[in-house]
Amino acid sequence: MSFSLKINGHTHNVDVDDDTPLLWVVRDVLGMTGTKFGCGLALCGACTVHIDGVATRSCVTPIGSVGLSEITTIEAIGLTKVGAKIQAAWLDREVVQCGYCQSGQIMAAAELLANNPNPTDADIDSAMSGNICRCGTYVRIREAIKQAAAS
Repeated sequence: MSFSLKINGHTHNVDVDDDTPLLWVVRDVLGMTGTKFGCGLALCGACTVHIDGVATRSCVTPIGSVGLSEITTIEAIGLTKVGAKIQAAWLDREVVQCGYCQSGQIMAAAELLANNPNPTDADIDSAMSGNICRCGTYVRIREAIKQAAAS
């Protein structure tokens, strides 16, 4: 089936089955490899993208359900005001170790700050729960989110 998708401000036409996960369309068909495959079950958060501003697990989102929605991936989140603040704070706080989960972490944090510019620790915990970091950089992630919120 043919689909027209708006991703990162550009229209992309793809020919895939309607049950193909958005993750595979973004990574394999369109070559945007910043969004990662982690678990394939929406449990780890590595595949998080924004669909109409909402952090969404792309590994379980069939392309047929996306419709005319605006999709934003890690490749373009830095073009938003909040995304740029988060990416700068991530670097300043040296959040990244292996980096595998970080695109999903940043996407979740961007949605949090877009909707709540002054989150409490509980707000951060709630928004970031389900985003797994095997390296355990959770303390630095929290510090970076607070720094981005304060900037």
